Amino acid sequence: MKKFLKSITLIEWLIWSLSVIAIIVFFFVFKNTQYLYLAASLIGATALIFVSKGNPIGQVLTVVFSVFYGIISYSFHYYGEMITYLGMSAPIALWALISWLRNPYKGNKSEVKVNSLTRKEWCLFILAALIITVAFYFVLQALNTANLIISTVSVLTSFMAAYLTARRSRFYALYYGLNDVVLITMWSMASYEELTYLPMVICFIAFLVMDTYGFINWSLMNKKQKAEEKDA
Repeated sequence: MKKFLKSITLIEWLIWSLSVIAIIVFFFVFKNTQYLYLAASLIGATALIFVSKGNPIGQVLTVVFSVFYGIISYSFHYYGEMITYLGMSAPIALWALISWLRNPYKGNKSEVKVNSLTRKEWCLFILAALIITVAFYFVLQALNTANLIISTVSVLTSFMAAYLTARRSRFYALYYGLNDVVLITMWSMASYEELTYLPMVICFIAFLVMDTYGFINWSLMNKKQKAEEKDA
């Protein structure tokens, strides 16, 4: 833990601190009493800092966040979010945890080895994403899901992001960023009806900032790892 704390850069502390402060301030300013929302947001923000560094602890926290977020989504009839996070994101996060632990960079278990997908895997990945999206559209329609189209798009971006995370691809962060934009839209619509959900909007704005940083940091990790392997 001491070694990990030393590895966190100033900008990472800054991003995490500002995100946590914003989440807490907005929670209490709007006199929210749903502490589950606060807990989920803080766990999610912390998870993303670990994930942005390629640290497997991030996947453990992602599983916890998925459970909390699934419960919150159910309360507003966002069944797509509930099913996605409990039935897909959480299990894939477990898969990602195993994958990351099995593929440390040079034996360093706090940094995963960045992977590059083959052209064949990209094609199969896109095909699977389309099939899952179409299937979920009809499932969510049958469940009378609120904001059906946006919920379906969220399923698509969530699956793509979760899969790429498990496969240790730096592009996971781009798809999580797209998912953040979708979720900001969804929870903004929910907040229009009930301000109780506003902390979730702030939460995913913070997530968008962190995922942007995650893509930058993973790109640097990928470049560094390739350079070291070339020199070895």
